[in-house]
Amino acid sequence: MQESDLFTSSDAPRPLPVGLAWLEGFALTWEDALLEAITRVTAAAPLRHLMTPGGQRMSVAMTNCGPLGWISDRCGYRYSALDPQRGEPWPALPAPLREVAVAAARAAGFESFEPDACLINAYTPGARMSLHQDRDERDFNAPIVSVSLGLPAVFLFGGDTRRNRPLRLPLTHGDVVVWGGPARLAFHGVAPVADGQHPRLGRQRINLTLRRAR
Repeated sequence: MQESDLFTSSDAPRPLPVGLAWLEGFALTWEDALLEAITRVTAAAPLRHLMTPGGQRMSVAMTNCGPLGWISDRCGYRYSALDPQRGEPWPALPAPLREVAVAAARAAGFESFEPDACLINAYTPGARMSLHQDRDERDFNAPIVSVSLGLPAVFLFGGDTRRNRPLRLPLTHGDVVVWGGPARLAFHGVAPVADGQHPRLGRQRINLTLRRAR
């Protein structure tokens, strides 16, 4: 199966795999606080397009907040306590981001989740994220919490190889997806974001991915 096939997989309803929870509209309670916090973080540590180890420029702009930040360059994928662009620590993890992540993890059945890294991804129309695993963390006992804001997007959630045909979850503003346990290392990604206009974020989708990295 080619990667292009994975981005055009069937929209037929399928049950969610064990370990995956889709919490529709869960983050709307924190909407204003989240958007204000994101504005503060991106003013201190601006969004930027990272390079893959193979030298490709990512279509999604990124930054981080919290004790650790995820980075990518020709040396590989990894976490760093310092922003390589500024040579300074990443901005502190704002309380609203931590609160929504902890609450969503608990609602999904993952107690005692405490994130120490938040990757902020900014998608403009056409940007996408290829299928990948989150495996740069030290252990995989903690879940991943993903918060969607702005333009809708199709979240692709597959299996333990790229050949598994992924589920297509049509995420909208305020949706949260949590995965862990047997689903923790599932391949996942985002189909190319369609053009549109969101009343709060314009032609943009913001995704917050909160993890326990160490």
